[in-house]
Amino acid sequence: MIMDARNVTCVEEAKVLLRNWREENVRQSDDVIDLWEELLADATDDLGDEKWMIVEQVCVAAMDTNRIDILDICLKELRANFDRGSLRILRLLAMRAEMLEDYETALGILDKILEEDEANSQARKRKVSIHVAQGDNVRAISELNRYLKEFMNDGEAWMELCDLYILEQDYAKASFCCEELILQNPHNHLYYQKFADIKYTQSGFEHMELAKTYYSQAAKLNPDNMRALYGLLLAATQLLSSPKCTAQKKKDYQKSVNWAAKQISSKYEAKLESKSSSASDNQVPVGLLDGLLGQLQIQPPTSS
Repeated sequence: MIMDARNVTCVEEAKVLLRNWREENVRQSDDVIDLWEELLADATDDLGDEKWMIVEQVCVAAMDTNRIDILDICLKELRANFDRGSLRILRLLAMRAEMLEDYETALGILDKILEEDEANSQARKRKVSIHVAQGDNVRAISELNRYLKEFMNDGEAWMELCDLYILEQDYAKASFCCEELILQNPHNHLYYQKFADIKYTQSGFEHMELAKTYYSQAAKLNPDNMRALYGLLLAATQLLSSPKCTAQKKKDYQKSVNWAAKQISSKYEAKLESKSSSASDNQVPVGLLDGLLGQLQIQPPTSS
């Protein structure tokens, strides 16, 4: 039987539901707080071996929902029963300080954690998050680079570093991060699309050719990726107007423009047909879409 927080009526059912969320790495913070207030706060002695895992789970949920009252009650109970130097308790204290925007205290606690466990990936990631929250992208980038020297397979960290480089307009290094992501997961169309977006932003004939190639691969991996299709259309259109465009390349680029326009039009046609019964008065004529695609002339940023 599938349970959710609304039909849980006893402590045992609540324990099962909370355990499932922990195993699936799902937060469900609002539901966790509801279960705590309605069933568990006055029944912690009935939680058995899972008591402290549940109390820790409630701590995280309380931070997610800004329930400082519940957080402090749970933290007090944890600190009364465990060594105050426990790395897990220190991590929760750092998260509490971060929630209250007391970033210096949070960083001090995280540094203390890393003194005892230099390889603690969660603490190092939290430091990056704090630097980002402070708007200090340079320190966040430096911290992430140090982290990735030891945890090179962390895709989330590479993506975060890529986004930070984009914010700093360091597109060459952002491209490198995307290449690492593609090497780790060569079947993820979003990584190809992101790399293509970066190259399109850089502009210039060589970058635009790379953008066209990677938009094409993203569309190949996922034919429903409309951003990749539009990107392919735009990149090929820009290449057609370049003075570096040879006669042979012009034919190839024109084929890409025609193919992308056809794919976009057909997908809009299918979408409009599927909605025809409920929104016939609001339909956009397909012929109008073809005209708009034919007139589309969006220019990328001029390279400096």
